[in-house]
Amino acid sequence: MSAPWPRWRASHWNTFLLSIILTFVAVVLAAFTGLVLNGERAIREGHLMRGRALFGSIVLTRKWNALHGGVFVEKAPGMLSNPWLENPDRHGDDGTVYTKKNPALMTREISEIAEREGGFRFHITSLKPLNPANVADPFEREALASFERGATEASTRTENDGKPWYRYMAPLLVEKPCLGCHAKQGYRIGDVRGGISVSFGTVEAESAIHRARWAGVGFALLTAALLILLVWRMVSGLHGRVVAAESRIRVMALTDELTGLANRRQAGELLLQEVARSARYGRPVSLILFDIDHFKKVNDTYGHEAGDAVLRSVARTAAGALRKTDLGGRWGGEEFLAILPETDAAGARVLAERLRAALDGLRTPYAGRELHVTVSSGISTWAPAAPSTAAVEIDVLLRQADEALYRAKDAGRNQVSG
Repeated sequence: MSAPWPRWRASHWNTFLLSIILTFVAVVLAAFTGLVLNGERAIREGHLMRGRALFGSIVLTRKWNALHGGVFVEKAPGMLSNPWLENPDRHGDDGTVYTKKNPALMTREISEIAEREGGFRFHITSLKPLNPANVADPFEREALASFERGATEASTRTENDGKPWYRYMAPLLVEKPCLGCHAKQGYRIGDVRGGISVSFGTVEAESAIHRARWAGVGFALLTAALLILLVWRMVSGLHGRVVAAESRIRVMALTDELTGLANRRQAGELLLQEVARSARYGRPVSLILFDIDHFKKVNDTYGHEAGDAVLRSVARTAAGALRKTDLGGRWGGEEFLAILPETDAAGARVLAERLRAALDGLRTPYAGRELHVTVSSGISTWAPAAPSTAAVEIDVLLRQADEALYRAKDAGRNQVSG
């Protein structure tokens, strides 16, 4: 047989398929990871916005309180006066006692209500608190220190009783109404007096994040699986088309396009292989070289299309006359070659006569006519006496068949010589 035709091996296709699959999977995972991360980022930003909103609302409430110099409320039984204020209580004409709620106290009391009913809390704090209850915790101390360095806000995620919480803190700047209580501490307008930290639970938000992560993983795996299936089918189809195209190219490279027989190159390689096999096993091999008689006259009289029709008919008839083990090919022009494995000279002559007779009886219909041609054949045989590895002169075998062919033509054509 001929040398292997270049083709992609299975490993190349596997590598190609794996590369495409990995690329698609990477793109899908990156896309879903981006979606999940963007979702998480949106939730985190929602926490930040909520913290800012809560801080802003309490700051506005404090400002209203401060603009009015504090708010006096009726002192109910059990209500304690603010010990950090001078003269916090007032008595009405009817004897009712009113106590002053300054911004700091109001903030703490609102925080207690918010924690009971709203799931969040405030804590006013400072690095120099008047009220020991306002001492900063580690997060608040770090935030207050950062405010001194110019930071405008701080936030963190933490846990409270095993549940996730979000903490936000922003600074409180000294304003004119604040000086009534804090001027004695050395503060001036615009100084960072302290801050308010806002804390709220994020159980539902964290659960949403986890659900989004698992949903993202599930959708990513499903999408990746569908893409892998799609890519596998596409690449498999492409592989099939490439193999089919490769097969067609191989046939075109080794086959005579007009007759469908092996072309000269392929026929020569087949002859080399059969002769080598004969030498290896000590068996004879024969060769028939046959040529269409007066083929030029067919072309000159009826045209090249008629000549092509005759060549196709001769090739088809010759293939039918030979044995299944015989190998036929077009040697060139109107000349054909038949390789006869395991065949001595006598057997070759019998086959050559059968071939000549079949072609003599051939009629090729063309343009309302039946074209009749004959062939002349030359035989050559190589029969090693025993298995051998000695080189065989293929040219000698071909030359002998060619010389026998011309003897047949000189003897009157439509004959076998050898």
